[in-house]
Amino acid sequence: MEQPIAADDLRGAQFVEVDMQGARFRLADLSGARFDQSYLTQAVLRGVDLSDAEIDGELDGLVLNGVAVAPLIEAALDERFPGRAGRRSSDPTEQLAAFDAAQARWAEVVERATARPGLRDARVGGEWSVSETLRHLVLATDAWLRLSVLGLRDAFCPIGVLFTEWEGHAAELGIDPGATPSWEEVLAARADRVAQVRAFLAAQTAETFARRPHRLPPWDEGAPGPDRDRMTVGRCLGVIGNEEWEHLRFALRDLDALAAGDGP
Repeated sequence: MEQPIAADDLRGAQFVEVDMQGARFRLADLSGARFDQSYLTQAVLRGVDLSDAEIDGELDGLVLNGVAVAPLIEAALDERFPGRAGRRSSDPTEQLAAFDAAQARWAEVVERATARPGLRDARVGGEWSVSETLRHLVLATDAWLRLSVLGLRDAFCPIGVLFTEWEGHAAELGIDPGATPSWEEVLAARADRVAQVRAFLAAQTAETFARRPHRLPPWDEGAPGPDRDRMTVGRCLGVIGNEEWEHLRFALRDLDALAAGDGP
């Protein structure tokens, strides 16, 4: 039997790229702890106090006090963001409507950031700024439409922003990790990708939506399981739609936080 670690004072400790699978925490004080880009799949929490905790992430299969959480959260978010429900629809017309609804809300974000230049690169709690988020959405379109569905060779825009786990592979994709584009350049790249998604969705039918993509993004190519085998053109576009709505929620959250704190 493994010996437990003594009651060491680990306040303020940082655990980066640490493999803690199967770890056990008993009578541990994690108040104020922050978990970023971490995996808690199949974690079991008993007798915990989550008062005032804030969680953003994948909630499929999560059960709190015997209640499946994901369906409740999805319903609440769909009510809060009209149009969101169709973001992963197998009907291209519904996906296009959801995409357009997202763009209407993104226009509000861009307008706020354009009016106050200091908001464009401001970060809240280490999260991406508005500018970085828009660049990440450019990457999402490049990965799931231009590469996966259209099979383009030079699919990636150099100013795209990769997610943390793949930052070290930017050069392989033709992305410049040190890029510092102007606000105008970010908006131009974003507008181009939005137009491409709209044009593609408008031209789809149920049959073309059900076809298999040319390939998956490199970070998903080796992923095992039925989801990979079931990937279709429609599901690839659904990933883009989900990215649009999820990052919109984060951007609005952070802009509101900046406004409340009289940010830049």
